[in-house]
Amino acid sequence: MTTALVVGVGAVGTRAARQLIDTPGVDRLLLADRDEGQLAEVARAFGPDAQAVDFAPGDPIPADVDVVVTALPAGVDHPVVTAAIAAGVPVASSEEEHDALDQLRVLDPNARGADVAVGIGCGLAPGLVDALARHAASMFEKVDEIRVARTGWAGPASVATVRHERRVPVRTWHDGTWREDHPHGDSLVWFPEPIGARDCRTVTGATALLVDAFPDVARIGVQLGEPPKRARLRRRFGDDGEWGAARVEVWGRRDGSFDCTVYGVVERTAVAAGAALAVVAARLAGALEPRLDRPGVHGLGALLDPVPFLAELAQRGVRAAAFEGVAVA
Repeated sequence: MTTALVVGVGAVGTRAARQLIDTPGVDRLLLADRDEGQLAEVARAFGPDAQAVDFAPGDPIPADVDVVVTALPAGVDHPVVTAAIAAGVPVASSEEEHDALDQLRVLDPNARGADVAVGIGCGLAPGLVDALARHAASMFEKVDEIRVARTGWAGPASVATVRHERRVPVRTWHDGTWREDHPHGDSLVWFPEPIGARDCRTVTGATALLVDAFPDVARIGVQLGEPPKRARLRRRFGDDGEWGAARVEVWGRRDGSFDCTVYGVVERTAVAAGAALAVVAARLAGALEPRLDRPGVHGLGALLDPVPFLAELAQRGVRAAAFEGVAVA
């Protein structure tokens, strides 16, 4: 019997839980959240295979859990991941804020020593875009630059993270070293239709996860769009939430010339992030093949083979495409 513990049943966690409970290899779902009303509503909606449990960050992982899935506000994952490593249980985390990601990356020696695989940044961007960057990079003899951009947010915590990232000092990867800078103005980024052109700003974001996955790439940049000043955020369970989009550009050399591959994806942000989080979790638990068994703390660009991951997401309705309109994997 495969049991998943989902900690946080907000916009992303609820959709990840739905994807997991619909995965044949997952038999039981344990759900935890500090909002007891929301937790009870989600558990009832998912039926007898889902159970609300009394679990909070800092508690030991319950017995017989095969994978821990976290979809929590920025900076809350660390004690949950620490407890999972201590219990020898793999983790999939949707964390996306750069300081919180760095705190999780520091746990890499602990995870390796415990022979535990931890996937972090398991969402739309970071997450799906890292897999797309890996897919595109495989087409080049040498990759010189990776550019990632995202617009869209999955709920109140996601909006708060985006706003924070856009206003704090920026660290970029340029010519193989880190550079510190203050936030600059926005520039226009073209996403697949119907999203189109959106103003985005260079941020630190999950740049470090891409650097971990592509240490030999000279330039890596991440941009985020601006949330509306008064976002009408949907909080009810079952609502698909706001549309989002991501764009991945990989520049490099192939067949003796300089070239570029551009991938894009358009989807409800929470839906895409929840699906990516669930697929990683199911693979870590062995409920989907191929099983992910790489000890340490990794972003998706380093953790997984992108082809089966993208194929599984496509079966679940989350499809990426090259900008000329050709479906990816």
